[in-house]
Amino acid sequence: MEEWKSKFSEGCSVCLIGMAGAGKSTLAPLLAARLGWEYIDTDSVIEAYYGRPLQDIVDELGVPEFRKAEDYILSSLGVVRSVVSTGGSVIYGENAMNRISSLGPVIYLRISSETCVERVGGGEGRGLARMPGQSLESLYEERAPLYEKYSDFAVDTDEFSPQECAEQVYQWLRSNEDKQLKDI
Repeated sequence: MEEWKSKFSEGCSVCLIGMAGAGKSTLAPLLAARLGWEYIDTDSVIEAYYGRPLQDIVDELGVPEFRKAEDYILSSLGVVRSVVSTGGSVIYGENAMNRISSLGPVIYLRISSETCVERVGGGEGRGLARMPGQSLESLYEERAPLYEKYSDFAVDTDEFSPQECAEQVYQWLRSNEDKQLKDI
């Protein structure tokens, strides 16, 4: 990863990664409002690309092909001054993660396995990209190290309110602001 990547500026975006139920869709608009930016949800981008609900896409393509499609679509994402809420499976796509990382800081919204199960339940209808028969706990254990690998900062969303989490991320971003870019 590039050295400048974790610097925050008005010319970048902030990407949120994490498990289903971590609060990406809730936190993105809160953080975007705090920054005075826009927010986008990459699941909506994928739905728009295919013209169908995410769960239908996952069901039709199957998990391996869905992950390839997600990697392809998101590898060309080009946004600035946006908070990007990603789908939980984005971390499987090397091209997508390289692109997302190049946009600016990547924030891991971390929750415990227990909180994930509590919030998501069986995950029906959520567009979860998991193999047939795979438990949510197993999926969590598989993904957690990848979220850690790609993140610049993590916030525990099961310990704080969405507003408190957005403020923690905002303060971290401001503490990592690229002063040189700001002065230009």
